[in-house]
Amino acid sequence: MTDVQTRPDAEITGADEPAAATGTVATRRVVLAGAGALGAGCLLAACGTDTSSSGTNGANGGDFTNDPAPAGSAGADAGGTGSTGKGSSGGGKTLVAAADVPEGGGVIKGDYVITQPQKGTYKAFSKICTHQGCPVSKVDGGVITCPCHNSTFSIEDGSPTGGPAKKALPETEIKVDGDNIVAA
Repeated sequence: MTDVQTRPDAEITGADEPAAATGTVATRRVVLAGAGALGAGCLLAACGTDTSSSGTNGANGGDFTNDPAPAGSAGADAGGTGSTGKGSSGGGKTLVAAADVPEGGGVIKGDYVITQPQKGTYKAFSKICTHQGCPVSKVDGGVITCPCHNSTFSIEDGSPTGGPAKKALPETEIKVDGDNIVAA
């Protein structure tokens, strides 16, 4: 059975004056409500998103400024060199079989767009569009295309060739290891 309190606060504290005259009476309910509100505030702060940016926005605020870089790369401004040789020793993670990358085109595998602008020359770029962070969806006719706002990028250097994107796709160093394209 539950205990129901029927006495006024003044009788509980032993005070003859009302609680408002002596100050605030901290009941268990008030303490628990405050602790719950504090916990909820901390949780909401931890789940929030950072709206600050360190990049430069266009006049319309459209440029994607978080500059995503593929895992294992030196960053968006590092600029990789690609690879033109065959049979290098050792290697990183296999990204794709060289035979699967068409000459004058490319493929999207994992976090990368791997292209072959000329026979035997391979390049890899982040698949994340620099405009607003959408993943690119196709490589066709020497162009990498983002479906969100129709930004297009060159398969040779990742530079924007059309649409609202103003920055190149970040390049990642790769090399040919036997029959595979691997992260350098």
